[in-house]
Amino acid sequence: MSKTYIPKEISWLSFNERVLQEAENKEVPLLERFKFLGIYSNNLDEYFRVRVATLRKLSHLGSRSKNILGYSPKATLKKIQEIVLEQNTRFEKIYKSLIQELADHNIHIINEKELNPEQSEFVREYFTTEVRTRLMPFMIEKDSALPNLTDDAIYLAIQLHNTKTGKKKYALLEIPTDVLPRFIVLPSKGDEKYIIFLDDIIRFGLKDIFFILDFDEFSAYTIKLTKDAEIEIADDISESYIDKLSKSVHQRKWGTPVRFVYDRKIPEDLLKYLTKKLKFGPDDVIIPADRYHNFKDFMNFPRLGKKKFYFEPLTPIPHKDIPHGKSILSAMKKKDIMLYFPYHSFDYLIDLLREASIDPFVTSIQITLYRLARNSSVINALLNAVRNGKSVTTVVELQARFDEEANILWGKKLMDEGVRVIYGVPGLKVHAKLLLITRLKDDVLKRYAAIGTGNFNEDTARIYCDHLLLTTNIKITNEVFKTFNFFNVNYKKDNYYHLVLSPFALRNKIILLIENEIKNAKAGKKAFIYLKLNNLTDTEIIQYLYEASAAGVNIKLIVRGMISLVPGLKDISENIKARGIVDRFLEHSRFMIFCNEGDEECFITSADLMPRNIDRRIEVTCPVFDKNLKNELKKLFQIQWNDTVKARIIDAGLSNKLANSSKQQIQAQVEAYNYLKEIHTKQ
Repeated sequence: MSKTYIPKEISWLSFNERVLQEAENKEVPLLERFKFLGIYSNNLDEYFRVRVATLRKLSHLGSRSKNILGYSPKATLKKIQEIVLEQNTRFEKIYKSLIQELADHNIHIINEKELNPEQSEFVREYFTTEVRTRLMPFMIEKDSALPNLTDDAIYLAIQLHNTKTGKKKYALLEIPTDVLPRFIVLPSKGDEKYIIFLDDIIRFGLKDIFFILDFDEFSAYTIKLTKDAEIEIADDISESYIDKLSKSVHQRKWGTPVRFVYDRKIPEDLLKYLTKKLKFGPDDVIIPADRYHNFKDFMNFPRLGKKKFYFEPLTPIPHKDIPHGKSILSAMKKKDIMLYFPYHSFDYLIDLLREASIDPFVTSIQITLYRLARNSSVINALLNAVRNGKSVTTVVELQARFDEEANILWGKKLMDEGVRVIYGVPGLKVHAKLLLITRLKDDVLKRYAAIGTGNFNEDTARIYCDHLLLTTNIKITNEVFKTFNFFNVNYKKDNYYHLVLSPFALRNKIILLIENEIKNAKAGKKAFIYLKLNNLTDTEIIQYLYEASAAGVNIKLIVRGMISLVPGLKDISENIKARGIVDRFLEHSRFMIFCNEGDEECFITSADLMPRNIDRRIEVTCPVFDKNLKNELKKLFQIQWNDTVKARIIDAGLSNKLANSSKQQIQAQVEAYNYLKEIHTKQ
């Protein structure tokens, strides 16, 4: 492992540790801490399905793999195993302490052996009416193959025992969390509240499942399998792209296992049998755990207890430049507007689309769609626009990981209603967040654009921090128009002077911006680079940042997730400091500020500084021209940098220590809300 470069997979585990710290933090409301456990678990599942799966494939290439990655996948996999096992021990400790805290507040999670008579009757009834018919056990035979276990589902590995004859048999049973809640609230008396896992309701009813077999003792142990989720699309010209993708998504369930988690109390012979059948070896990730798995379900834990157990509801701030009940298109004509979700309501975008759909002078709406809400108001507004005679074009990215099936269905629905659907760009993933509304009145054509850092998704906009620029500036709108033309005709590439598109120009643009700061620093002028990103792993960009640091450029990085750069190295990165923030809302906005001799250049972007975003995706980086909006972004960056509550230091040792030792409590997300509230309520 290089001293100057942290493997992104190791860096990601450090990010997930910051999530775990929030579950551990007693200042976080109690039931929100359970949610952080769920987020940690869900993150880890996806990590194994994608990143570890890729590392495993690369490790089979031998010495060539190091040339591809820049580091050894085999050594990295070993390090991952160590870190994950260590974090798992910590996870279990946190979980047990939270269970105890719940009990201290009269909320009890109990198992099937702790039920009182009334609760037993309730569980028996619930098992009979809701659960039993959904259970399909598979009997395990020595010579038979295992069934194809569903990726990311949880199973009970069951031992059936005849205590008289000593005869044993094994079975597998999937816990149906796709159709039933994981947590069931039991009858309670007074202030005491009781919850039971679905797993334990099934354990309660095991005798009723296997009653026809000659066994009198049953024990069940939770197991979980994580599989490779990467999609490989076969090059078959006889199939349409959608058919290929659909087939590949379907084949995902047959992916190679990459992680096996089991209840550490499972009998040794059953464990050996399962791992052998699943072809797990000594180098694979096999994790002993407690009785329960799939803690991601804690993100939907029943809402019980006092208000203080939860974050206070956030009231969105009315935007001063968008008067209530007035035309948003008219507001956009007056000046550039920056929305910052979730502090501003996503309803502004829905209202903009709704207004465009009924405005008699709007001729067309063009939009990119990557991830959509389950019941999407964005889609409803687009369909309404079609019904009102507007020309609507959507660029739907089918390869939005884990949303492929949903996007295929959305695409079909849109086409059925008369929307023109473009399925991305061959060989590239469309990750840009763009909306273009065209209006024609009195023979005067006017374009209105929205350029964002996050998806057009009202569900995630409530919990993700993202920026959305609304503008009629022709420097921007004309180039957004060019971008949609490119989606229509991929071989035609226009010149861009303001928008920066990946994969055509972003790398060169970032390098030029960094080189400009290097030149100024060497000339004795003020020079700085402030980057707010989700991930920073591109080795070439990192090398330029090292050169900038060596030249004396002041570099501040706020990176939520993966960061391969190592700050604070003597003679290399002494002028680079980096921090990561994990809090109530997911930090998802991406923006960049460069000093440029005091005439600051500021950009919002859909791209992280990773090879995939720079070289293999359509991303849009947009300059912010309005001076007030530039100042707003700079102020927000400073607020985050000064955080003393949630900001963690990113360093060579991946310590995740608090970034600021100040006694003053500065929590960036609270301060950002207060700052925006102040500037938007000024008369």
